[in-house]
Amino acid sequence: MIQNLLFMADSAAKPSTTMSMITTFAPLVIIVIIFYFLLIRPQKKKDNEAKAMRENIQIGDEIMTIGGIVGLVVKKTEDTVVIETGGDKSKLRIKIWAIQENITLTEKANAAKAAQQAQRMEMLRQKKEDKKK
Repeated sequence: MIQNLLFMADSAAKPSTTMSMITTFAPLVIIVIIFYFLLIRPQKKKDNEAKAMRENIQIGDEIMTIGGIVGLVVKKTEDTVVIETGGDKSKLRIKIWAIQENITLTEKANAAKAAQQAQRMEMLRQKKEDKKK
């Protein structure tokens, strides 16, 4: 009889230890998920965009390095780029990973965005004129 009581007490204790483990680790899991969506995932996205930008650099593009040097790409190899800077046409050879921004693509994207916004404004203006008539 005593053995039966011990067995019943032991089996009753198992669910409570499982529940206490879940309640102990649940906040940790939630924190990891929050960190993933707030920190890790956006950083990976930025890294992939930067990698794609660096792979798509063409000769003739104006770029800016991590150090702030602005120049025009005159030669591109597998892992380096030769840029021409300044009025005296100084040439620098830099690693591709040191490129921060492709100014040519940024300017094209900004121009396209401005044109799209101007088109929207024109459509809104025409709608207002149509309502007045």
